[in-house]
Amino acid sequence: MHRQDIGPRMFGDRLGYNRAVSVDRPDRWLVLAGHESRGPDGAIVHVRDLRGQIETTFDRIAETLEEAGFTFTDVVQLRYFALDVAAVTSHFDVITARLERENCRPATVLVGVTALSDPDMLIEIEGLAVR
Repeated sequence: MHRQDIGPRMFGDRLGYNRAVSVDRPDRWLVLAGHESRGPDGAIVHVRDLRGQIETTFDRIAETLEEAGFTFTDVVQLRYFALDVAAVTSHFDVITARLERENCRPATVLVGVTALSDPDMLIEIEGLAVR
């Protein structure tokens, strides 16, 4: 497999994303369903705490990646769904720090939505990983 990160314009270096990621002949694909900030009992944790929900959601994604034999370096796309886009952008340092620590530079989108599947959720993240 060959991966080519296609550089960002303007904000990409600061926000840690690529405009696109080209992947030639991957051996495996992992489609990540929406992940959220759930604790071991299945309940949403960090209710009304967006920073905490972002951190826990990334932890849940890391668990899924590991279970499937992938790492964050294999992630080529992340999609963020949020109730409050301005709030997410004000906490984007949490996202960029985690992606930098994981050596992950995906293509991304941040989408504002009116509701998520649980009323205590503030953000949901889904993605795509390839090897």
